[in-house]
Amino acid sequence: MMIDFFDLFRPKKSSAKTAKERLLIVVSHERQQRSGYDFLPQLREELLAVVRKYVAVQPDDILVDFHKEEGREVMRLNVAIPDSGKKS
Repeated sequence: MMIDFFDLFRPKKSSAKTAKERLLIVVSHERQQRSGYDFLPQLREELLAVVRKYVAVQPDDILVDFHKEEGREVMRLNVAIPDSGKKS
C-alpha cells in the first residue's frame, strides 16, 4: 500500500523510454559479441606454438586473455615458466 502511495509522486516512465533503454542494452550486447577480430584465435595458437618452441611448458601454464582496456582491445599472454624451462 505504501509503495503505491510513493509511486504517485514519481514521474512515470513512458513506454518509448523503456523501449529505448531495452534497445540500447540489446545493441550493446551485440557489439560486444561482434567486437572480436577474426584472426585472434589463429594469432593465439601461433603465439602458443612459438612459446612452446623455446620453453618447455604445459598448455595449462599458458593463459591468453582478450579484453578491453581504456577503449582498446588488449591481448594479455601469461606464461608460467618452470625453473628448468629451457627446451633440450
